Amino acid sequence: QVPFVESGGGLVQPGGSLRLSCAASGFTLENSYSIGWFRQAPGKEREGVSCLSLRDGSTESEDSVKGRFTISRDNAKNTMFLQMNSLKPEDPAVYYCATLFARSCNGMLAHMGRVVDYWGQGTQVTVSS
Repeated sequence: QVPFVESGGGLVQPGGSLRLSCAASGFTLENSYSIGWFRQAPGKEREGVSCLSLRDGSTESEDSVKGRFTISRDNAKNTMFLQMNSLKPEDPAVYYCATLFARSCNGMLAHMGRVVDYWGQGTQVTVSS
């Protein structure tokens, strides 16, 4: 069973917005320690974009997305989100959601990839005029 169903990717103009969704399937998202979003651009390594601890509320985001991207979840819908505003030409990538085995997101951004419990299948984000 696929743990997540990702949606929301697509083509948007620079300055536009997208909201990515990951609906958890077969498990309860709020029982996870933390949730996160990653992205992988062509020819580059996968990088952590944003992390939210469901235990202590800490968050951490990659510097280039601070103030533009917001991670959140809706427990009633068993779904996590990444709201992306003011999209830039350097943001295109395949974006992946994940649950993380980490109680806090403080200092976690560079290490997120090592503590993933479940991965989403990825959704493509393209920014072009």
